[in-house]
Amino acid sequence: MNTFSKYVIGFAGVIIVLVYSQSILVPFIFALLLWFTIRVFSSISEKIPIYGKYIPKKLKKIFSAIFIFSILYFFSQIVLSSFNSIIQSHHNYNDNISNLINLINEQFQIDLEAYIKTQTSEISIAGFAEILFDAISNIISSTLMIVLFTIFIFLEETHFDKKLKQFLSESTSNYNNLNSTLNKIEWSVARYLGIKTMSSLLTGFLSFIVFYMCDLNFAIFWAFLIFLLNYIPTIGSLLATVFPVVFSMLQFGDFSNALIILFVVSGIQIVIGNLIEPRWMGNSMNISPLISIISLMFWGLIWGTTGMIVSVPFTVVVIIILSEIESTRPLAILLSEKGDINEKR
Repeated sequence: MNTFSKYVIGFAGVIIVLVYSQSILVPFIFALLLWFTIRVFSSISEKIPIYGKYIPKKLKKIFSAIFIFSILYFFSQIVLSSFNSIIQSHHNYNDNISNLINLINEQFQIDLEAYIKTQTSEISIAGFAEILFDAISNIISSTLMIVLFTIFIFLEETHFDKKLKQFLSESTSNYNNLNSTLNKIEWSVARYLGIKTMSSLLTGFLSFIVFYMCDLNFAIFWAFLIFLLNYIPTIGSLLATVFPVVFSMLQFGDFSNALIILFVVSGIQIVIGNLIEPRWMGNSMNISPLISIISLMFWGLIWGTTGMIVSVPFTVVVIIILSEIESTRPLAILLSEKGDINEKR
């Protein structure tokens, strides 16, 4: 068996493991990202004069974790409440739906109502309820697993450095190289998450102002949806804009507000995504744009929306690891943006 065949078999094996271990790996990945976030927030909090000087590091991490979990819980309650309200209020928009259908029929000379009746007659309410129940159950179980994984990662962290030194006790240089690589990975992922969170918050906040000015119902929910999906590179926030645009048509029964929301919010996303965010990122990611898109599609096919969210951090980690191994450095150069893998991160 030649080398190429071994690589193909190994790659296929990795894909199979990723697909069939999704229920375990996805919560673990999010636990790692949450761990990164807590560590970074704890480090930032050390700059607070009295708090940073007198509070022990372990307590800082506990307080940071409580603060972050509180924010996540607060927004999850808002989202669940808004989602429930949207479901319960769908009857309020029946007249507007009829107006929209008639408007579309007149403009495009089609019988949209007959098509919708044909499609809706095939929808099973029981099946929809079962899908919704399964989705909620998966979210709850994943949340519990993420919390448990995060706790155990923090417990393991206290002894990790000692274990690493003992494992590589025969070679100090190997320990230093591995420790340097881990620090590089941590810095790159933390920087990406921090900047992406800031740009997502800015996008979500400005979108909320637009929704509020347009008197769109559940403005906080739609803004949070844009904030969340903005973590998906390139297409995430633009995809999230479709939902408030469609809801605007249902709420107002015409296209005027929907068009305002579409163009203004899309403009906000284009400016932040193509002008502001790249300036903040600088050269820290060092990923080829083509590889970024391929990575987005690859992880999206394997893990769906979750894979799209983690596609960039995964690619960053892969490039860093490949750049540290002599035999795979040419591959890291091909995956990088400018071919300079020694560029300061």
